[in-house]
Amino acid sequence: MSLGIFDARNFWRNAHGFFCAYSFSSWDLLLLILAVTHFMIFAVIGMSEKLVSSATQFPIYGPGRRVWVLAGMIFAATLMGWSIDQSTIVNLIDLWSYKREYNAQKLGDSQAKDYQNALLTAPSSGPDSPTSGHDLSSAHVDSGYVNSVVLPEKQNPAENLPNARQNVSGQAAIQGKASSGLDLEMLVQNVNHKEIGGGFGSKLEPQKVQGSAAPDDGQAGLDWVSVELEKNYSSNLLARWLAPGGEPCREAKTAEIRVEGLDDGKLFDFSTGNVHQIVFQTLDESARPQCTGGDYFEIDLSGESWKSRPPIKDYGNGTYSFTLQVHPDFPGMYNLTMILLYRHFEGLKYSPTRFVLDKQLRRIPIQFSRSESKLTDLHTCGESDFNRDIWAGRWTRHARNDSCDISDDGRYRCLDPNYPCSTPWCGGSLGLLESNGWVYSAHCSFKLFTVEDAWSCLHKRWIFLWGDSNHVDTVRNILFFFLGVPQLEVVTRRFDKNFTNPRDETQYVRFTNIFNGHWDMKGNYLGLDSLTNQDYRDTIRSYFNGSTVPDTLIFNSGLHDGVYWPNIRRFVGGAERAASYWAEVMEAPKKNGLEPPNFIFRSTVATGGYARTLAFNPSKMEAFNGVLLEKLRAKGIVSKVIDDFDMTWAWHFDNRCNDGVHYGRFPAKLVWKDGKIGHQYFADLMLGHVLLNAICVR
Repeated sequence: MSLGIFDARNFWRNAHGFFCAYSFSSWDLLLLILAVTHFMIFAVIGMSEKLVSSATQFPIYGPGRRVWVLAGMIFAATLMGWSIDQSTIVNLIDLWSYKREYNAQKLGDSQAKDYQNALLTAPSSGPDSPTSGHDLSSAHVDSGYVNSVVLPEKQNPAENLPNARQNVSGQAAIQGKASSGLDLEMLVQNVNHKEIGGGFGSKLEPQKVQGSAAPDDGQAGLDWVSVELEKNYSSNLLARWLAPGGEPCREAKTAEIRVEGLDDGKLFDFSTGNVHQIVFQTLDESARPQCTGGDYFEIDLSGESWKSRPPIKDYGNGTYSFTLQVHPDFPGMYNLTMILLYRHFEGLKYSPTRFVLDKQLRRIPIQFSRSESKLTDLHTCGESDFNRDIWAGRWTRHARNDSCDISDDGRYRCLDPNYPCSTPWCGGSLGLLESNGWVYSAHCSFKLFTVEDAWSCLHKRWIFLWGDSNHVDTVRNILFFFLGVPQLEVVTRRFDKNFTNPRDETQYVRFTNIFNGHWDMKGNYLGLDSLTNQDYRDTIRSYFNGSTVPDTLIFNSGLHDGVYWPNIRRFVGGAERAASYWAEVMEAPKKNGLEPPNFIFRSTVATGGYARTLAFNPSKMEAFNGVLLEKLRAKGIVSKVIDDFDMTWAWHFDNRCNDGVHYGRFPAKLVWKDGKIGHQYFADLMLGHVLLNAICVR
């Protein structure tokens, strides 16, 4: 019987779809492999008559040896079933298909480059919690320092990277641009790698970088360190993730680090205001320098009244750097904590829990002393301030009530509601945030809204939200804390309702929320792939095809994507399709002569505590945030960006301010995830104030 021609491409595509669509345990795969093996055995036995005549010429086919061969096949299949899981098969199939595509693309790129050349010839949380304290050292074991290692002598690691900026000086240096996440572009104030001790093999003393000198009139100062999303983020991330092997150290695992200038066991004194760049080298288990990047470090700088995430740069060769900057208003003792959460992109895997390290490598005390340097004053956020893709903010504390206890309704009313903000860190009443003095600021500061301010902002508006269940918490908290509306039972995964001001019935606002974890409101873990359901797509479109449309769309790709997509390459494809769909949705109002909604992209939160090791870990969510934002930007539909990943980072090391995946659960005097009574909810209240700033900014 003829079986026809075997189409390998369709076979692997169908196999990939099969294993992505169904979740198999190792026992399921074992049974499947055994079934296939038994089929092969019977096929061999069925051919026995044809092989008898060959037994004398080929002894391997003899009856006795054939039994041992078949037994060996069964044993090998059993071992395979115990060692293979779903993600392994999916990744193997993806890798095989990617290599075919990569080779074809590489050939096309080579031909295009030749053509172009021809034309041319004819680039912790820290020690203090909101009300008491977190101690990161209690949750992580330090294995000791490695002080005898000489780092590779490479004066400028940025030379190995595309789009890296070099020889920073003059007016360009004033921008102070740095990097955060997976290899983002960095530009540090007046810092040249050659100036830092003459190379990575020499000692790095604490740097007191003066940056650009302030004018004589004293009206201006140094700029804040800022962050930019790397150009071609998705394609560059894919290239690094699937980079071929070859180097001797490529298969080695990072086990330790060497921090130049900070591993001497001394108390270091840095100046406030200035930018301090710290370089460190990753080491394997034998204390040999690593030659590859992709490790995910959680770095935290915390003082009594300051919490921030120092922007980090991955040079792709085992060397990393990060920048420290503290405002002159906050001198004092700080702790610099460095945690290695995942190694070499392992946090991006389909089932990353097996690969998590979560090891505290350093907890270094640093003294920041007040200097004469001045930083540019923060201004209240305006329209253009929400154009930044990535924020490099900080939480600062301006009051503290150590005797504050949780109330019977689960709230922390530690400060008077009218307690004023400190200029320039926020505007309005700090007591409204119920944070015991903490407030967030980024490249600008935010107004905190009273009930009257909030209603004045939202009156007659229609706010449409599409995202995970964190949106549900945020809408409920805005209604209760900001607008004084008690109807919380109606805030569910999917709802559409007008709300009236209890104090003034002439004022109203409409909220519409569509959950994107699944097209079925009872389901979970589809994320962007929920858009493959036609009824779900049509439901969303219906809100944008009428005579009136929402004036604001708050968009979030949620934590469900971290569970659903088997790898980063598949998510890139899903993000491209989702961006195309939303571009079509945003065009619909224009066809009816209406203005499209103000499109606000809110990045996904940094999952906290135990959830840092799960499928929606911070490493994966930060990468997914960058990919999706890039795809939406390419469609030209993003109006503003709110970086909730940066806002939640300072509180993601434990579960005091979150249950792992939510930062805005409603207050309750009950046992929380960490075993304590009650929980902190102010991180989501801060998000609510930032959203109102973005919606109502003038």
